[in-house]
Amino acid sequence: MTAALIGYADRISVRSGEKISFKVSSAGPGPYNATLVRIVRGDPNPGGPPPKLEDHSDLFDGRFASRVQHAWTGSYGLVESARNAALPASLAVEALIWPTLPEDGPQTVISRRDATSGAGFALVATPEGMALEIGKHRVVVGRKLRSRVWYRVWASADPETGILRVGQQPLKRAFAADDEGDAKATVSGALSFEAAAPLLIGAEAAADRPAGRCFNGKIEAPQVVGYAAWDFARRIDSMEIEDTGPNGLHGRLINLPTRAMKGAAWTGAERDWKQAPHHYAAIHFHDDDLHDCGWQDDFSFTVPKEMKSGVYGMQLTCGTQRDVIPFFVRPQMGKPQAKVCYLAATFTYQVYSNFARGMYDEPFRRKVADWKAYPNNPDDHADYGLSTYNSHRDGSGVSYSSRLRPLLTWRPNFLSFNDEAGSGLRHLPADTHLTGWLDRMGIAFDVITDHDLDEKGVELLASYKVVLTGSHPEYHTAGTLDALQAYTETGGRLMYLGGNGFYWRVALSPKVPGAIEVRRTEGGIRTWAAEPGEYYHAFDGAYGGLWRRSDRPPNLLCGIGFSSQGTFVGDSYRQSRAARDNRHAWVFEGVKDELFGGYGFSGGGAAGFELDRLDHRLGSPLNAVVLASSEGHDRKNFVVVHEERLGFTTTIPGQTLEELIRADMTYIEKPKGGAVFSVGSITYCGSLPHNGFDNDVSRLTFNVVNRFGELGLKWPF
Repeated sequence: MTAALIGYADRISVRSGEKISFKVSSAGPGPYNATLVRIVRGDPNPGGPPPKLEDHSDLFDGRFASRVQHAWTGSYGLVESARNAALPASLAVEALIWPTLPEDGPQTVISRRDATSGAGFALVATPEGMALEIGKHRVVVGRKLRSRVWYRVWASADPETGILRVGQQPLKRAFAADDEGDAKATVSGALSFEAAAPLLIGAEAAADRPAGRCFNGKIEAPQVVGYAAWDFARRIDSMEIEDTGPNGLHGRLINLPTRAMKGAAWTGAERDWKQAPHHYAAIHFHDDDLHDCGWQDDFSFTVPKEMKSGVYGMQLTCGTQRDVIPFFVRPQMGKPQAKVCYLAATFTYQVYSNFARGMYDEPFRRKVADWKAYPNNPDDHADYGLSTYNSHRDGSGVSYSSRLRPLLTWRPNFLSFNDEAGSGLRHLPADTHLTGWLDRMGIAFDVITDHDLDEKGVELLASYKVVLTGSHPEYHTAGTLDALQAYTETGGRLMYLGGNGFYWRVALSPKVPGAIEVRRTEGGIRTWAAEPGEYYHAFDGAYGGLWRRSDRPPNLLCGIGFSSQGTFVGDSYRQSRAARDNRHAWVFEGVKDELFGGYGFSGGGAAGFELDRLDHRLGSPLNAVVLASSEGHDRKNFVVVHEERLGFTTTIPGQTLEELIRADMTYIEKPKGGAVFSVGSITYCGSLPHNGFDNDVSRLTFNVVNRFGELGLKWPF
């Protein structure tokens, strides 16, 4: 279902002098307006501080003609150069396939057809087995393909005899499975399989969209004999496909099918595709893949030199329809505008983008309407692509996420959960609890993103006294971890104000702009698991999964690591003895109660949902001090994460498994005046706005920012 008014930008981060372009789909009926806003608060809960989108129409205010732009899902290989390359006199095509939804309607393996006339050929997987289609002629094997089984499939056509043939053969036969065979037919009259059209692998040309009848499953070694043979074991780290045949008909992949996939030759002897690429010569195509919507630009905005760093949005309105496209403005390198830096977790935002949770029921819809929250939910909009927390329609996990499409979950006022005790915000909307707090406290801050930090490194942080994370900085590259570690080891001060941070490894690639890759390997809380042997990223060739599996647990950076997960509910922290000693009492100056934080707009408490704890075995520094720990978590709702369970009874004698269900608020002194303060809870920032920002969680956070940033501010209440 296409949204009435929606858009996206060509980038997510800009600095002064740079241009950002916006692509919009508007159903009208009249023109739409676009105005610049700064996103300060994005929680529509009527019980809290109201949303705040600061008007900056003086910098941009435009009116533009409405037009509808579509997002077309489905991945395939496109060989444009085949358009004008004549086929051999007799046609012979073949491929290896691993179908995942063979019971579905026709799914094309390889084709070269004219979308309007139907001229040309297509080798097609159908519920009745493989079929060859040439013009209006069709021959089908008549035996069903099995799911997740490798087949050699082939077809031929001889214009001289008029004979069409098609066949399928499993590479491993199964007892009592009648799935092997071939068929032939003789057609009368002229037989032509030429068409002045590109060749497609995994789809065919369609009249009403770029491609149709998309294939679900893996394809390996497709070829047209004597014409082209594509070797998918080559250029695995790219979206290019290489022809080893006589005509050099190289192509490109559309909509991010998954590479570095086990092929028909895989034996298990080698798990790293770089060491045996011929074992990973398959590409997994899906009819719900999406990379770049390819929408045309509607307008652009060049950031003025004097513009303040921050979280901004282009607000679109057309009649009763409204949308906000967020983006970030960062300062020039080495020219900070403040002592405080907020690090936006854009890797995590992107990985979760458009997460269809299957929870958007009628009560939830009523709350969204009553609160005037953001109305578009991924449950209603599969056309804008999936999250890596979803599975494809064929059951395989989603490995890629792109920002070159509308990202519904990035919007201010977007509700992820129907949270009875709070607002149900996650990611960017949840992090406006922090940006709104900074605004209310009068704390000037710059914004940089994970993407910026990965590209520029520690130099981007060097000018700041303190760096703050948001609620959930879960996904990181080696580049961002290196930068943060170097920053804290050279005098920088880090405030980790979330939970389940620095947990999964992700990959980027300059060859695949706008995309991010994740492989859910081995342990970890996850919604799907990578297939054995498919643990290495295609983008960078690195081993995927938890950073802990690469001997880089989050404890090394921030003193604590992910330990337990529950439902979206929060509870309180209790101060430790260390909180009251002379060395650490400054953190709790003005905090009234030993037990604090049992309130907030994320699950009703500061400590909840996903919790991190200290563990010296995993690299927590010996000088790490636990200032407070959470308590009160319902054991029915919270569980210890998988990787914590292995060998627990022998490695931590005298402690029960349930004692791992806690958040440890931790303080660490580092070299050259550096320090790290960690709270270990996703719901922590949701407590900052409670009681108009005048509460114990707000006060202790103010104390730490004020001291770390050397701000010299007074508590405003």
